Amino acid sequence: QVQLVESGGGLVQVGGSLRLSCAASGRIDQIDFMAWYRQAPGKQRELVAAITSGSNTNYADSVKGRFTISRDNAKSTVYLQMNNLKPEDTAVYHCYARVGPRVSWGQGTQVTVSS
Repeated sequence: QVQLVESGGGLVQVGGSLRLSCAASGRIDQIDFMAWYRQAPGKQRELVAAITSGSNTNYADSVKGRFTISRDNAKSTVYLQMNNLKPEDTAVYHCYARVGPRVSWGQGTQVTVSS
């Protein structure tokens, strides 16, 4: 099973930027689908951005134009570049990977946007 470790979260002011990283054990080029989800207190986990093995991407409407997901197969890492952050982006961000029927989750990294 793929192991995922996120990093890059932190405290940022409104309008600021952060880049999250998700390091995967093994070769992520064998992973069908990777994504970033987030969960705010009292809310359900929601999909933020996704990228396929063919590098097709998909974004939640709330982050389109502000967030960019990318992958570096050589480094076995997926990134989430987050610009123009808003208070409603505050959440724990989790990395997700799927290889066939198997899925893996990272432990999460906290992003807090202060106004």
